[in-house]
Amino acid sequence: MIALSLAEIATVVGGQMHDIPDPSVQVTAPVVRDSREVEPGGLFVAFVGERADGHDFAPAVVEAGAAAVLGSRPVGVPAIVVDDVQAALGALARHVVRRLGATVVALTGSAGKTSTKDLIAQVLQHKAPTVWTPGSLNNEIGLPLTALSATEETRFLVLEMGARGIGHIRYLTGLTPPRIGLVLNVGTAHIGEFGGREQIALAKGELVESLPSKDEGGIAVLNADDPLVRAMASRTAAKVVLFGESDEADVRAENVRLTDSGQPAFSLHTPSGCSDVTMRLYGEHHVSNALAAAAVAHELGMSAEEIATALSEAGTLSRWRMEVTERPDGVTVVNDAYNANPESMRAALRALVAMGKGCRTWAVLGKMAELGDEALAEHDAVGRLAVRLNVSKLVAVGGREASWLQLGAYNEGSWGEESVHVSDAQAAIDLLRSELRPGDVVLVKASRSVGLESVAQALLETGAEGEVAAR
Repeated sequence: MIALSLAEIATVVGGQMHDIPDPSVQVTAPVVRDSREVEPGGLFVAFVGERADGHDFAPAVVEAGAAAVLGSRPVGVPAIVVDDVQAALGALARHVVRRLGATVVALTGSAGKTSTKDLIAQVLQHKAPTVWTPGSLNNEIGLPLTALSATEETRFLVLEMGARGIGHIRYLTGLTPPRIGLVLNVGTAHIGEFGGREQIALAKGELVESLPSKDEGGIAVLNADDPLVRAMASRTAAKVVLFGESDEADVRAENVRLTDSGQPAFSLHTPSGCSDVTMRLYGEHHVSNALAAAAVAHELGMSAEEIATALSEAGTLSRWRMEVTERPDGVTVVNDAYNANPESMRAALRALVAMGKGCRTWAVLGKMAELGDEALAEHDAVGRLAVRLNVSKLVAVGGREASWLQLGAYNEGSWGEESVHVSDAQAAIDLLRSELRPGDVVLVKASRSVGLESVAQALLETGAEGEVAAR
């Protein structure tokens, strides 16, 4: 964080100082909400949650070196007290971003946000110091905490923005106003909460509405291959840059192919030149993510060659997103269990098949949450796709939604032993431990609430004689 005195922070957030002997003391370390992450000179934000009250940890964090606590009541140690802790955190982030002067790049979309954010961050790091959202901390708390982790050296701030309703992204852009806004796609993630893809598009488009005008340097980066995203061009005064495989895209891919190991390769075309890319990530869906990152980087002054080199070197920064690990016995485990929606399920199944050419492929799948009335049809469709792609084995894990996955597979191809429905993660682990053999490739994927990462972790521990080699 940039250095700010406690007195200045109190003024910015409209708070009252309590038990602060010296208001000139500066906060120089990160602002955190987890007491275990406090560093000397930091600021601890005390939220009252369902299971714990952050104020109870106040004495411990000050003893650990925190300069003060930002909370909603006095705690007997140095504290800035406000009526609304979340609003105060947002106000502090807005103040710091304004002071910082870094270029804020914000992105949203129904699928691929985190992977694309990680790519943008790694590409821009080649140009200047960059701070980005860790994992998927893309809400009204995670976003300001990320912004507050920036320092005086930070030149680019890459922020993932999530939404579960109309107005959410508008609120986030008010905390950290972006100069560049990227919309990846409009899919069916959270469709049960939004009520339809048109409503999702309305919410995602709040990002481009927030941008400065073209004359003021605003840039809207839009997916030319998604009609609902492309239509957002009419909702912004910013310069519009299109990416995709369409001939009309400003930044596009040609000669897209997959290597023998399932990694995408393509020719990157930008307004200033072309260069070849071979990615370390797995699955053709990363081509669109890479083009989005390339479009942002090109607008920030990087050449096609610089972008291609950075994309070819980029890896996975966030956990449980197409993490590919080969066991010593030759079984490959693809842990994509962080989350799932219909679009990401389809992409992951295609990646599995590409990676597993000539091998047995296993799709260990669970529930996709928040699909509302579309849940039955979407789970059925994923099961059918597994058959059409010729996945060797489908293991559907969980309750009703898992049975729909298996039903789709059976109806598409009259599958028998090729698919099985098990009750929970442990049952899936037991089945796989007994049936996997060297050379098999296993994809593990479901919504976060299902917790299927435990299956991937158990498989990596099974039969491992020595170190597991990550690919």
